Amino acid sequence: MRKILSAAVVLTVMSLAYFYTFEYSSMGVAELKKEVKPDSISTEVLQAAPTILYGMVVDSFLVEEHAVKRNQSISDILLAYNVSHQTIFQLANVAKNVFDVRKIATNKKYTVIYQDEDSLSSAKALVYEPNPEEYVVFNLKDSIKVYVEKRPVEIKEKAISGTIQSSLYEEILKNGGTPELVDLVADMYGWQIDFTKIYPGDQFKVLFTERTIDGKAVGVEEIIGAELIHYNNPFLSIAFDQGDGVDYFDEEGKSLRKAFLRYPVKFTRISSRYTAKRFHPVQKRYKAHLGTDYAAPTGTPIYAAGDGVITKAVYEKYNGRNVKIRHNSTYSTQYLHMNGIAKGIKPGMKVKQGQLIGYVGKTGLATGPHLCYRFWKNGRQVDAMKVDLPPSEPITEDYLSNFNRYKGFVQAKLDQIPYPDSEEEVLMAGMQ
Repeated sequence: MRKILSAAVVLTVMSLAYFYTFEYSSMGVAELKKEVKPDSISTEVLQAAPTILYGMVVDSFLVEEHAVKRNQSISDILLAYNVSHQTIFQLANVAKNVFDVRKIATNKKYTVIYQDEDSLSSAKALVYEPNPEEYVVFNLKDSIKVYVEKRPVEIKEKAISGTIQSSLYEEILKNGGTPELVDLVADMYGWQIDFTKIYPGDQFKVLFTERTIDGKAVGVEEIIGAELIHYNNPFLSIAFDQGDGVDYFDEEGKSLRKAFLRYPVKFTRISSRYTAKRFHPVQKRYKAHLGTDYAAPTGTPIYAAGDGVITKAVYEKYNGRNVKIRHNSTYSTQYLHMNGIAKGIKPGMKVKQGQLIGYVGKTGLATGPHLCYRFWKNGRQVDAMKVDLPPSEPITEDYLSNFNRYKGFVQAKLDQIPYPDSEEEVLMAGMQ
C-alpha cells in the first residue's frame, strides 16, 4: 500500500514539475527574468490610472453632486463646506470677469470636491454647470482660480418626420425631437400656418443639425430644410444665408418671415382676442380690448416682434411693467403686464426682431399671468392677428442662382425622408 502511495506522490510531483517546466519553457529568458522580479510586479499592480474629473485629479478627495435649490446662492453652498465668508467674497471678486456668481440658477447641477479635515468638510473646488456644453470651475485648493471650460461638441445631421394626430409639439417629441426644435419650426412657419388650428393628418419632415456631447443631444444647431403639409398644401422651407444671416425661404425664394413675429411669446393659448367689446374680469364691465392676450406661465420670455427703438420701459398702474417699441413711421408694438423687463431694455435702445425684452407676469390690472400684446398702425390700434404686414427681403438677384442650386440639394435630401403612415391608414390596412 505504501509503495502505491509513494508511486502516486512521485507521479504527482513529476506532473507538477512537467507543468511548470512547460509553462516557463514557453517564455523567453527575458520574460522569465521579468516574471521573477518582485519590484516589477509590485510596480505594475500598484500604478493605476488616476481619476480625473473636470480636469482635476480627485483620487484623494471626496466628491458630491447636487442640484441648485430655489433661492440657494453660491455662499449657501460653500458655507456648508466650511469656506469662510472672506474667501467667498474673494472668490466673487476673482470670478467677476469670468462668471457672475449671482446667476446660478435653480435645478442646475453643481459638484463639490472636498476633503474631511478634523471631521469637517473642507471644499477644495466647486464646479457649476450652467448648460450641457460648458462648466465653471471655482478652484480653492491653493490660490483662488475661476475659469470656464467647454466640452467637445460634435455636430450631427438628423432628420425626423411625422403625421400629426393632436399637435405638432407632441408629434415632434414622439419622433425624437425636442421642445427647442418645436419652437424653431413654429417660428419658421409662423406666418404661413396658424398652429392653433393645426389639422390632424397634417404631416411634416425636418432636416436639421444637432449638437451632441458624448453621443447625447444637447441642442439644435440649425434647421437645413423642412416640409409641412397643411390641409394637403405643401409648405417648403429652405435655410439660406445671402450675406446678412440665415433666413428661411419658400421654393420661389420668398422669405417665410414677415417684418414682425407672429407670436412674440411662447404661449399656451390665446386667452382673449382683439375686440371692441369684452367683459373685463377685474373691472367687471364691458369695454374694448384692443390687444391680444397670450396665456403663459410667469417668467416665460417675451421677444421684440420686430426691429425698432424702445420708446417706453416703465411700470404703470393698469398696464403694469410694459415695453413699447417704435418699429418705423408706420408700426409700433407694446407688451403689457410683464413680471420683469429684461436687463438693459430702456428708452432709446435699439432692438432686433426676436430679442428678449421681458418676461410674462400679471402686474397691473391682470388676474393671471399673460402677455397683452398691442399693435399700432399709423397711430391707431389694430388687430395684430389680422393686420397685413410686409414680408422680409426675398432672395436677391445676386444670390438667386446659388439659392436654386442649394434648394435642389436640400429638396433631394428631404425627398429621401419618408412620411410615416397615419394611425388611420395603419388601422385601415389592418382591416383589409
